[in-house]
Amino acid sequence: MEVLHYILQIALQYYWIPLLVLYIGVIGTILIENRNPAKTIAWIMVIVFLPVIGLLSYYFFGQKFKKVKRMKRMYREQSKKLLDAWRKESEIMEEHIDTLNERIGSLAMVYRYLKNQKISTFSLNNDVTLFINGEEKFPVLIQQLKDAKHSIHMEYYIWEMDEVGREILQILEEKAKAGVTVRLILDSFGAPDVIKYLHRHKPDFLFEPFLPVTFSSLANSNYRNHRKIAVIDGKVGFVGGINISDRYINNGKNDIYWRDTAMMIIGAAVNTLQIQFWNSWNQTDAESFELGKGYLNRFPIADEDASGVGFTASDPGSPAPFNMEAIIAGINEAKEYVQLCTPYFIPSDQLTTALMLAVSSGVRVDLMLPAKSDSFFVQHASFSFIKPLLERGVNVYLYTKGFLHAKTICIDGKLAYIGTTNLDIRSFYINFEISGIVSDKALCERLNNQFLADIEASDLITIRKWMQRSRWKRGVDSICRLLAPLL
Repeated sequence: MEVLHYILQIALQYYWIPLLVLYIGVIGTILIENRNPAKTIAWIMVIVFLPVIGLLSYYFFGQKFKKVKRMKRMYREQSKKLLDAWRKESEIMEEHIDTLNERIGSLAMVYRYLKNQKISTFSLNNDVTLFINGEEKFPVLIQQLKDAKHSIHMEYYIWEMDEVGREILQILEEKAKAGVTVRLILDSFGAPDVIKYLHRHKPDFLFEPFLPVTFSSLANSNYRNHRKIAVIDGKVGFVGGINISDRYINNGKNDIYWRDTAMMIIGAAVNTLQIQFWNSWNQTDAESFELGKGYLNRFPIADEDASGVGFTASDPGSPAPFNMEAIIAGINEAKEYVQLCTPYFIPSDQLTTALMLAVSSGVRVDLMLPAKSDSFFVQHASFSFIKPLLERGVNVYLYTKGFLHAKTICIDGKLAYIGTTNLDIRSFYINFEISGIVSDKALCERLNNQFLADIEASDLITIRKWMQRSRWKRGVDSICRLLAPLL
């Protein structure tokens, strides 16, 4: 007993030594990782001022796990597999760039960026349809699913067991029984109820949870598949911000008006969307499949006014934040205006600088955010970035009709970005994201008209009005901003 008592006294007297070693080790690891300086400082502050919570948070959410290294390796391997096809398309893409130069001028540089970085092939023979909110998207999506003959591939972040979620699951089951190949990827964090349901009921179609979240792999929860993709028969594609959920349907049954955007593509660009799904499928535990006949298709050459469509996709394994860079490339070429919609605004320094340079060069920059977000910390962190933009002349609108969830950009009425990418660090560096980049006059015109309609349901923020906010609110903004690199 005396020995145990002596050991306990020693432990109580010198407990701080192993803790100090642990702290030094963790902080040293953070420094060695050579992260963004802001993120490095943020993690160190959390660990120092919130000792236990900080260490646990870093262990579960902050480390650069082997999973990321695996993602980078898979990115390289899949890029090699597609290299031959890329070389065949290279000459055609150069011709497309010449055509786009005549159509949209220097904004065609965005497509050259996609080509040079080997992010995505792009094509000119496409038809695109813009959907405002779920009440426009779901009827068309459901009909296309019912009409499927060869294959259905769907990849979604959120899928809820509500009316529309159950209806689409039933369609997938029926099509699989009819001989259509159905593959479904669901994010483990965003669609846990549906994943449990499918595990219990053993559907006839193939489905895979993406980066399953268990206690032993809780750290994986930091890396989420935020994409919303559907590819039907290799000929019709859907992408945008609308998940599978009743909340996106404004039919009077929901408490909040949900403002979102998506689009349908019919044409050669669907091949690229199919390849993106194939890449995601290969990162699950499922058996791979060959991208043969029926999955990739040839499309007839369309007329001169057909839509130009490419995609920018990025994930934790990407060599660079491609979604962010593609956005900045477009902003840098703007001549008249840039309209941006995003539910979450925690921009990188590069994006902030691009917006400031644009407005300082005479380009009208309009930024629309929700007046009320679904995340307290993210909203107040977002608000902390507004003042410098207002001082430089950016028009900031807070949408008041409901929750603005759209992730869209329209530049000069000539180029549009529609996808899953929020204007925040998480979308740029951590999540699996994808956005369509579209050159289509009619689509851009409708996107512009919708933005003007949304302005009527928004408050324009002036620098004077912003500075009249209470010190308490501004203080909360500043505190939440310290966590911005971690959100």
